[in-house]
Amino acid sequence: MSNEIAIKALNKIMELELAGVVKYTHYSLMVYGYNRIPIVSWLKGNADESLAHAHKAGELVTLLGGHPSLKIGALLETEQHDIGDILRESLAHEKVALTAYYDLLKVAEEIHSVLLEEYAREMIVQEELHLDEVNKMLRKPGDLEPFAQ
Repeated sequence: MSNEIAIKALNKIMELELAGVVKYTHYSLMVYGYNRIPIVSWLKGNADESLAHAHKAGELVTLLGGHPSLKIGALLETEQHDIGDILRESLAHEKVALTAYYDLLKVAEEIHSVLLEEYAREMIVQEELHLDEVNKMLRKPGDLEPFAQ
C-alpha cells in the first residue's frame, strides 16, 4: 500500500513536469523583441530540465513496481505572451510542482524511504532556486522585496 501512495505522488510529479516541457517549449516560441535570444535559451533549458525531471520520476515509479503515467498535467493557453505574463505563468507552474515535491517528501517520511526522501529534498532545493530565479526576473531593477503574485 505504501508503494501505491508513493507511485501516485511520483506520477503526479511526472505529469506536472511533462506539462512543463510543453509549456516552456510553447513559451520559447512566443518570445519576441530585443531580448529574445537569451530568454528563448532560458526557456528551452527549462523544457529540457522538466523532461529530465519527468524521466527521473518515471524511473522511480518503475523502481517501486509501478506504471509511469501517460498523462500530462493541465495545459492552459492564456493567450498572454508578454514576457511578464510568461514569467508569471511559469512562477505559478513552478509553485504547483514545488507543492507536489513537498507532498512526495511527506509520503517518503511516512513510508520511511530514504531514497524517496533524498530525491524529494533534492528536487525541492532545485524548484525553490528556480522559483527564486523567476521571482527575481519579475522584479523591477532595484526592487529588493520578492515579487508578489
